[in-house]
Amino acid sequence: MRQIQIGNTTETVVERADYPPERIRDILGQETVAVLGYGVQGRGQSLNMKDNGVKVIIGLRDKGRGWDLAQQDGWVPGQTLFSLEEAAQRGTIIQYLLSDAGQKEFWPKLKPLLTAGKALYFSHGFSIVYKDQTGVVPPKDIDVILVAPKGSGTTVRRLFLEGRGINSSFAVFQDATGRARDRCLALGIAIGSGYLFETTFQKEVFSDLTGERGVLMGAIYGLWLAQYEVLREHGHSPSEAFNETVEEATQSLYPLIAENGMDWMYANCSTTAQRGA
Repeated sequence: MRQIQIGNTTETVVERADYPPERIRDILGQETVAVLGYGVQGRGQSLNMKDNGVKVIIGLRDKGRGWDLAQQDGWVPGQTLFSLEEAAQRGTIIQYLLSDAGQKEFWPKLKPLLTAGKALYFSHGFSIVYKDQTGVVPPKDIDVILVAPKGSGTTVRRLFLEGRGINSSFAVFQDATGRARDRCLALGIAIGSGYLFETTFQKEVFSDLTGERGVLMGAIYGLWLAQYEVLREHGHSPSEAFNETVEEATQSLYPLIAENGMDWMYANCSTTAQRGA
């Protein structure tokens, strides 16, 4: 584990070196991970785990949207591709990666299949935190864990194939077996995380919803649209308005921030640009 300084706070971070392949095999070698759902996260996480030697099966609604895609990716009906119910029955770790609405809908069928000693895994804590609305209350004799990648499943897969890893948060909500933390962290590395930051289910939900509804999926795009419209109203061509709004941000400035941080990006812009800040 590594101690890192973020602002004035020291945090302990779990990294890949803490859970090398042999340790992951020791922890997950006897497990069958049933991934319920083959959306963006389900696809990326399951393929990474399979490539890391974890025994993975996929659970989907028969002939649903992901069924053909799963087969194209090499999952075989009756061997590694099953209905939601059969996959949940076969799995010892259930990765519940349906949409929030899908989790609520399927929960009455899933709960009886969560027998003692299994683990229920989430990548977003909404269903647990808002149990009064979702009805998702796990049995007391199973582990309940979370690994939440800080990016889309597409990015999870892409970084893995590039030999890199995504930042993820992790949490243990319920430890019935005494193995919940190890299961959680081994899975976190197996799905492609490079670093794992500890949190709680509630903090993951609140930070995720704030981020997505604030900056990540809201404010940035609202600002882009507003600036684009102002430029167009003042006679600039669509291409010029786009280049000065979106293109420069995504293709120049943001990559610089990703590489070396905000201060470095700022210092490497013109003095005219700096005055705009």
